Amino acid sequence: MKEERILQERIKLLEKEVQTLTVEIQKLSAVLSLYQELSTEIKGIKLFLGRVYPEFKSQFPEILRKLQPNRAK
Repeated sequence: MKEERILQERIKLLEKEVQTLTVEIQKLSAVLSLYQELSTEIKGIKLFLGRVYPEFKSQFPEILRKLQPNRAK
C-alpha cells in the first residue's frame, strides 16, 4: 500500500513536471518565432540599404565593431 502511494505521488509529480516543461517549451517556441521574423526583417533592411546606399556595405562591418567591441571578427 505504501509503495503504491509513493508511486502515485511520483507519477503526479512527473505529470506536473511534464506540464511545466510543455508550457516553457511553448513560450520558447513563441520567442524563437519572433526572433526568426525579426532576423528576416533585418536582413531585408540590410539588403535595401546596401542597394540604396552602396557605401553601407563597406561601412556596416565597421559600425558593428564600434557598437560591439568584444564581438569576434
